[in-house]
Amino acid sequence: MSGSAAGPSGPIRLLLADDQALVRGALAALLSLEPDLTVVAEVGRGDEVVPEARRTAPDVALLDVEMPGLDGIAAAAALRTALPTCRVLVVTTFGRPGYLRRAMEAGANGFVVKDTPARQLAEAVRRVHAGLRVVDPTLAAETLATGASPLTERETEVLRAARGGGAVADLAGVLHLSEGTVRNHLSAAIGKTGARNRAEAVRIAEQNGWLLGG
Repeated sequence: MSGSAAGPSGPIRLLLADDQALVRGALAALLSLEPDLTVVAEVGRGDEVVPEARRTAPDVALLDVEMPGLDGIAAAAALRTALPTCRVLVVTTFGRPGYLRRAMEAGANGFVVKDTPARQLAEAVRRVHAGLRVVDPTLAAETLATGASPLTERETEVLRAARGGGAVADLAGVLHLSEGTVRNHLSAAIGKTGARNRAEAVRIAEQNGWLLGG
């Protein structure tokens, strides 16, 4: 097995956060094979990250993006405030440019996708622990090409509400806005995403990671 031996301060302590128990267990099993890594905590919800981190004092937290309670990016920001010494590596199925940008803004130290080979993931943990930044190169290039979300906060909110379909009147009721205002925001969002209709605008925004949160 490759990898550094545990240093004088002991192995790197890891917290894993993923709402899929099988994925979380697989990550724990793979990373625990490395002699210099040890998993000290596993949680399935984003709002459990900070309390568990305070209890177990991990060196690095590996966070999924889409989790109940609190998404991984919001959890990264909360963890940075609550436990500044703990570094964050986002490990997600959803390699979306908008997610990477927001994760870095939230204070994450790295961002990789879940199909990263185990050896590379272990090395990413070590690099993040050493104070380096680790970012999936393909996703980094896509993020630079895509740029930041063109949507305003209100347009984003309206598109989130439109993900499940529903008439404009229904969206207006949920958002406490007039139907005309909802139509205007939908029209603006469709134009900014280059979509033909609101369903396509939702799809494009989701693919780029612009609808996380809310």
